[in-house]
Amino acid sequence: MKEYGTNVQKLVDYILSVRDREKRTKYAYLLVELMRQVHPNMRDNQDYSNKLWDDLYIMSNFKLDVDSPFPPPSPDAVGKLPKAVPYNVNELRYKYYGRNVELLITRAIAETDEHEKRILVAHIARLMKTFYQNWNKEVVDDVVIWGHLLEMSENRLADVVQAISGNSALGNLRNNRNNSNLNTNNSRNDNRNNTNTNRSNFGSSFNAGNRNAPNDNRNRNFGGGRNDNRNNNNNNRKR
Repeated sequence: MKEYGTNVQKLVDYILSVRDREKRTKYAYLLVELMRQVHPNMRDNQDYSNKLWDDLYIMSNFKLDVDSPFPPPSPDAVGKLPKAVPYNVNELRYKYYGRNVELLITRAIAETDEHEKRILVAHIARLMKTFYQNWNKEVVDDVVIWGHLLEMSENRLADVVQAISGNSALGNLRNNRNNSNLNTNNSRNDNRNNTNTNRSNFGSSFNAGNRNAPNDNRNRNFGGGRNDNRNNNNNNRKR
């Protein structure tokens, strides 16, 4: 076996040459432990120890005679091809829904409780819409989903679909996401506009009130004071 290398194979051949059974068994246990260290990644397997002993028997061409904790494998099982898996011959009308959705529709048709049947059909329709959008990467109208459901059920669920299609909204995750993003953007824009308005109002009030007030005081006080002083000086000179 290539995964263990030439040196492990040589050790197996040496164990076969040992005549004492106890020594062969002791060496076999040591070799299995060495094989365990060669492939530490296989320890997660439940039949890990059994596989190591099977590999040891295979490398010895089933000639190893030791007291192993597991029975030796059958030579006929080695190299035997696995059974072919039969191909799925189910003809699906819509591949993106899958066979399980068809089985659910069959289960809904067989349901006798009218209330439970409506609940089941509503869940199947929501599941079909999710599968449709994930497969086709596009938004689909609820009318299309109800039409596919009627077609796949051969109109056996027509009464239930007619009863719940008008009152049951299948929902659209993409539209909800877009609406949430739109609301978020609108709220951000409103906050920005309010901030800019407050800034402009604050600036206008500051400019109109505070800046004009000092100018008025300067003009009134400084200008008036200078004129009064000049008039007093002129009167004193005339006297």
